[in-house]
Amino acid sequence: MRIVAGEFKGRQLKSPAWEGLRPTSDRLRETLFNILGDAIVAARVLDGYAGTGAIGIEALSRGAAHVTFVERDPRAVQLIETNLAALGLERRRAPAPDAAARKKGYAIIRAGFADAAKRLAVGEFDLLILDPPYADRAAEDALAAAVPLAGPDTRIVIEHAARHAPPAASAPMRLRRTVKAGDSALSFYGC
Repeated sequence: MRIVAGEFKGRQLKSPAWEGLRPTSDRLRETLFNILGDAIVAARVLDGYAGTGAIGIEALSRGAAHVTFVERDPRAVQLIETNLAALGLERRRAPAPDAAARKKGYAIIRAGFADAAKRLAVGEFDLLILDPPYADRAAEDALAAAVPLAGPDTRIVIEHAARHAPPAASAPMRLRRTVKAGDSALSFYGC
């Protein structure tokens, strides 16, 4: 795995040494961030079901102000910390309010996504990127857990198996676009 673009372009990320973790491919991450474009710059991002942290790290590389990684597996949390440390990024709870003083930062929450979402504030994030397991109702369950965090301008992106149709809505969020790439798909939600 490598970082596709931005400040850390080309840097390699450590991959899991165990079975059961499905990192988002470089190609699919590139598609995701090409669609998001400049919306990632200075954004507060939540990387749910973070796994290796590749999505959140890509967001930081492309200019996100802060990323909160949510992952329940302690091995994956350690892998995320290792990858972030190799890039010299600092752990910070939230970005500084003064844009001139803002430094990139991150926080890691070791918990399942639904549990972590209950502890986070509404409107705390500009963008939630979720990569739940490729199970039949996983995208629907992830969206339902994410909706209470969404402010009026929050965008939610869910990666899911292309063979599973994404949910059309979870009020007030509505499906805006789905992009398929091989066995995977990205579904974009907004108010």
